[in-house]
Amino acid sequence: MTWLWLAGAIAVEVTASLALQAAVDAPGWYALVVAGYLSAFFCLTRVLKGNMAIGVAYGIWGAAGVAVTAVMASILFDQALTGVMVLGLVLIVAGVLLVELGSQRAHAARAEAAALRLERSI
Repeated sequence: MTWLWLAGAIAVEVTASLALQAAVDAPGWYALVVAGYLSAFFCLTRVLKGNMAIGVAYGIWGAAGVAVTAVMASILFDQALTGVMVLGLVLIVAGVLLVELGSQRAHAARAEAAALRLERSI
């Protein structure tokens, strides 16, 4: 369920960011901007209550948000998306994946250490 909340946080944050661009020419979009960002932080709160580490949650949320917003802005608003920019987005996503892998390894090492301490105390 935590991953669904994170996906929701990404979706509403991207929607709010795109609405922010639209609001430049049509101020009525600001209502969606506010609702989207409030919803994103609500979803992120649910993610953290699901025990995902803040560094992992924020990293995935931020990287996915940047990547999806850039692609959608290119489609919706005809903004530039060059090969160099795509490479940068790929590097951001790769960095976040490395953080996630490191987090999983740290969590496994802690669990193993706790199990050894429990075993020694018995």
